This record gives sequence, C-alpha cells and structure tokens, in this order.
Amino acid sequence: QVQLVESGGDLVQPGGSLRLSCAASGIIAVINVMGWYRQAPGKERELVATITTGLPANYADGVKGRFTISRDDPKNTVYLQMNSLKPEDTAIYYCYANVRRLTYANFFNYWGQGTLVTVSS
Repeated sequence: QVQLVESGGDLVQPGGSLRLSCAASGIIAVINVMGWYRQAPGKERELVATITTGLPANYADGVKGRFTISRDDPKNTVYLQMNSLKPEDTAIYYCYANVRRLTYANFFNYWGQGTLVTVSS
C-alpha cells in the first residue's frame, strides 16, 4: 500500500506564510502527478496546485502568484509554499499522488489524511 503523510498546517495571521510537506511511502515504482487540494467548511474539495516532473506546475486562479508547489522525487515528497495568506485560504489541505506500485502496471490515486490551515488574526 501507499501512504501519504502531510505536515505543516498551523494557525497563521493574514499576510503570513506556511510551508506544507507531504511524503509518500510504500513500494513505489513511479509517481506521476503530485498535488494539493483543499476543502473549506461547507464547500467542496478544490484543486490548489499540481506538479508533474518535467512539466510546468498548474495552479488554481486564486493562489497564482502566492503559492508555489515543488517536489523532491528522490524523497517522494511534494511541498506547497504559501505566502500572503488570506482568511479565505482557511481549509483542510489534502495531498494527492498518482502512483504506480512495483509489480503493478496501472497508476492509482492516493490521498493524505489532511492538514488544517487556519488564517486568522
């Protein structure tokens, strides 16, 4: 099985910064797309950013210019640097990875358990 473990969520004031991390573990052959989604109270889960090695990152319009996604492939880890945080960024942030396990031919989607980001004064 593959596990994704997020860290870095916290309470931060508006205008502040946070860095989220997500490490994938298990018998992994290849990780295709990695990314972050978020779900605010009373709202549906939405895309924040995704990244595929060798391709430009993809961002939701509301976070462009403020958030930066990156990945460390040898560590199977994806990061989300969040700057100029706003109260509307408050949500549970979920890590996502599209993974092919060793001895498997297909890719499967995996999710982390979520980490809470609260932006408030």
